[in-house]
Amino acid sequence: MSRERLRDQIERQARQAMIQYALFRWESAVIIAGAILLTAFLPQPFPGWPIWGWGAMALVAEVLIFYTSLTDPEVNARVVADLFRQRFNPRRIRNPSLRAQVEQALGYHERMERLVRQQRAGVLRDHLLDTIRQLEDWLENLYRLAQKLDAYQSDPIIRRDREKVPEDIRRLRAQLRREDDPDVRTQLEAALASREAQWRSLEALDNTMDRARYQLESTISALGTIYSQIQLIGARDVDSDRARRLRQDIADQIAALQDIVQAIEEVYEAP
Repeated sequence: MSRERLRDQIERQARQAMIQYALFRWESAVIIAGAILLTAFLPQPFPGWPIWGWGAMALVAEVLIFYTSLTDPEVNARVVADLFRQRFNPRRIRNPSLRAQVEQALGYHERMERLVRQQRAGVLRDHLLDTIRQLEDWLENLYRLAQKLDAYQSDPIIRRDREKVPEDIRRLRAQLRREDDPDVRTQLEAALASREAQWRSLEALDNTMDRARYQLESTISALGTIYSQIQLIGARDVDSDRARRLRQDIADQIAALQDIVQAIEEVYEAP
């Protein structure tokens, strides 16, 4: 999914979630219940008080609650963070270490989202929002990489083949040394070539997954660095070398993640 489509979808869902939150806050329930009770048991607290007075006050209070809920940066950040956790759910990752790394990445994203939402409207906030949107590609690729590593580490067929294929190769080589019949030798050579090709594929997959593990660790560290840099960027830094380096660092990390994910897919798809 493209960065624009992902962010548009998240923001649309966030608006819906914030509206629901604003409408169903416990404060709203208390205000509505209070207005109903007061209208029923104390309809006119003093002469001249209109019968609809409590209802009107409740309506004004509801409008204020609704407005503050929609404009509260903390609520906005929390809702967006919850939606990202639904999309990139760490619980789908079975390996505890990988799951912890996804949790850590989501934690950095949540803190950065909160930091940006707390900024006053202006050029700096717009710039930081663009940076956060760029990070969403990063987060999506990181999650895909964690899923692939998780599937690889828990794949019983790969574990079995890693033990069985070397044994098959040794057995076939021993049989080939003892065999004199040309037809049987031809069959043994074909079987041996097939097993050796399978072993090369397994080694290539293992090497690629080792690279993936290192890349994932590097990416988590880089996210921490980006978070620190975002905290240091001020209004005068929007078009500075620091801001440009930050954007380039993020782009480089996204490209590195995409490369390793593509390499894994190519190894899996190889004949």
